[in-house]
Amino acid sequence: MKDGVLRKLLWVTLCLVVANVLVAWPRSTKGKPETTGTKGERPLRVGLVFDVGGRGDKSFNDAAFLGVDRAVKELGIEAQFIEPGDGADRESGLRLLAAQGFDLIFGVGFVFSDDMLHIAQEYPKQHFACVDYAKFDKNGLVMPPKNMVALKFREEEGSFLVGAVAALVSSSGVLGFVGGMDIPLIHKFEAGFRQGVHAVCSSCKVLVGYAGTSADAFKNPAKGKEIALSQYQAGAEVIFHAAGSTGLGVFEAARERKRKAIGVDNDQWEDAPHVLVTSMVKRIDVSVFQVILDLQKKHFEPGVKVFGLREGGVDYVYDEPRRGMIPKDVRERVEALRRDIISGNLVVSDR
Repeated sequence: MKDGVLRKLLWVTLCLVVANVLVAWPRSTKGKPETTGTKGERPLRVGLVFDVGGRGDKSFNDAAFLGVDRAVKELGIEAQFIEPGDGADRESGLRLLAAQGFDLIFGVGFVFSDDMLHIAQEYPKQHFACVDYAKFDKNGLVMPPKNMVALKFREEEGSFLVGAVAALVSSSGVLGFVGGMDIPLIHKFEAGFRQGVHAVCSSCKVLVGYAGTSADAFKNPAKGKEIALSQYQAGAEVIFHAAGSTGLGVFEAARERKRKAIGVDNDQWEDAPHVLVTSMVKRIDVSVFQVILDLQKKHFEPGVKVFGLREGGVDYVYDEPRRGMIPKDVRERVEALRRDIISGNLVVSDR
């Protein structure tokens, strides 16, 4: 190894130790299935750096983990996970994986956009993927380099459907939205939810609150509970959160006030059974798995990939536990709206 590369690797490792970054376990599968289709080739090595809230947030990060974990089990890849500590430099996690020669490196969250763009340019022979990539300049979205894919979602479409569900199951005509960080990405959830509510109930009112303006707003359940209690007090019957683990506080408030809530990113039923009407699922796991599969098949496609209702990238949960929460006539109305969105007859704005 060249002296310059060795010095950089030692520096990155030191940064991670100082920043109290936990490097999680490598994963493998029993039987070690072939991963490239050519006998004797080594397994694909995939690294992932978690966003704020980390592994176990039962939301955004866990969805990304599931995508990689599925690839471990089904494709036989090797995986490593890094969870930055409070205030840690996420760039160090990305650099460590790059310096260790991982084939594909994921950054989970828009906060990685700048760092991943620069590191991908520095390591042109490796592959990178950024979930919720959001690097903009005066000309709009900055296109990623040829070794990087940006994964984006039409959150407003899934949020529209749960907004319609919330309004249709409510009798008070008052709904609530609790966002995490007050940023354009979370505004898309709010915008879609509001449009969905008003599509089926023009007179309904939507109360809105955000937990903060820093990334910590995604991991503050106490603040989420405070906002939700205020909205329930003001008459909200159902509250939709897009706030990471902050949303767990919304569920707690719903239980206390005997009201309803809507989860986000993953199916959060287990966190609030019989309180959760549904969840707006953002299929980060599907997009992450697909990128890994494409690279394994040597069909990695750089650029921007957008996942909406048509692509199966967003949806709402309707299954056996929820069938008592979402009546048949509500389900039929919402499914009609879904078809209109997919066909293009109904366009949901992201603002």
